[in-house]
Amino acid sequence: MIALDVGGTQIKGGLLGGDGTVLHTERWLTRAGHGPNALIDRILGCADELVALAERADRPPAAAGIVVPGIVDETSGLAVYAANLGWRDVPLPQWLAEHLDLPVAFGHDVRTGGLAEARLGAGRGCADFLFVP
Repeated sequence: MIALDVGGTQIKGGLLGGDGTVLHTERWLTRAGHGPNALIDRILGCADELVALAERADRPPAAAGIVVPGIVDETSGLAVYAANLGWRDVPLPQWLAEHLDLPVAFGHDVRTGGLAEARLGAGRGCADFLFVP
């Protein structure tokens, strides 16, 4: 799986095995100051780099996941508003899915970080825990 975390200054990416094992991580500058359309191109390019790396390792990705800051409508697949990225109503998961020809999971960065810790990280097996991003 390809994982992307889009932030105001960096895009963090990685490749994960089917069991959630981190196989590779990478970081790129977001370059949000170049405008919202350039940022979309940047994200797609980062995804392409991860796909190429996975394919060279003979482990082509079966899916991708992407998280973003701001107001996110996970049901409709829209990055509704992100002031630091200059986005309004961006259908990012749809564009990424079309670009990669893969299913794409989409979420809010902090909410998804907490969910990941609950399922795979420090919160696994705990009835209650606190996630501080």
